[in-house]
Amino acid sequence: MSPALVFFTLLLAFSRADALYGHGFARCQFSFPDGHDAVYLEQYYFNKRLVALYNGTLGKMIGYTKETIKYANIYNNNPAFVNWGKRKTELCKRNTPLAYNALLKSVEPSVRLRSVEAVDSRHPGMLVCSAYNFYPQQIRLTWLRNGQEETSDVMSTDELPNGNWLYQIHSFLEFTPRPGEKITCMVEHASLMEPKLYDWEPTADSGTNNIVVGTAGLLLGLVFSVAGLLYYKKKSSGERFILINIEINTDFSTSSLYFSFLITERVLVPTTEVFYPEHTL
Repeated sequence: MSPALVFFTLLLAFSRADALYGHGFARCQFSFPDGHDAVYLEQYYFNKRLVALYNGTLGKMIGYTKETIKYANIYNNNPAFVNWGKRKTELCKRNTPLAYNALLKSVEPSVRLRSVEAVDSRHPGMLVCSAYNFYPQQIRLTWLRNGQEETSDVMSTDELPNGNWLYQIHSFLEFTPRPGEKITCMVEHASLMEPKLYDWEPTADSGTNNIVVGTAGLLLGLVFSVAGLLYYKKKSSGERFILINIEINTDFSTSSLYFSFLITERVLVPTTEVFYPEHTL
């Protein structure tokens, strides 16, 4: 039987019948990965009150009530209990590096920056910066516009547990596109030697590009239809022909389309051709 169980049995045996609740904690506390400063502690509570403590550094039990002081003296004079405490302390120091590598080793987040449709917002666009599968839990996502921190129109979730010791987090930025603007998501985490910067690339937004390209095609078809009609009418009169100059420019960073065309008319000068029979030449 472990000393902790024996200790609680003694407490319960000599306590009042209406106070039969107790619990304890066993801890291995350390500050350095090699465990040289590790301390083994056991805390005993009775009715939510700390009544006794075992300190591996001191190598003895400490009581805080009349009853536990008496029991602590009995334990501290028992060689078997003293050896038990030494084994627990050595086990704590020896296993500290394993616990540190397994539980405290940082895992670098995988980051995704994308554009989504804004809903019920005064801004036409929204960016989402997501960090996945990182450890430990503490992380910071910061939005930068042209190198300056952006705090307005920003929303973020808490660090959400994946259920496998890893976490994820999502940060949202509502924005209105501006020509030449640079938007960046900065990620700071214990696994990173320095903050990582993820720039938003507008050309990666295929949905917006498809809309721009589709609009350009529609306008281009309309211009050719109108120009064709004018050309047909002018040609049928035999007087003029039409020269069409079309220029289309797209700016994907602002989802803009610049379209211009020029229609000019040139006069056909009538000429007269005379054909002579071959035998007359």
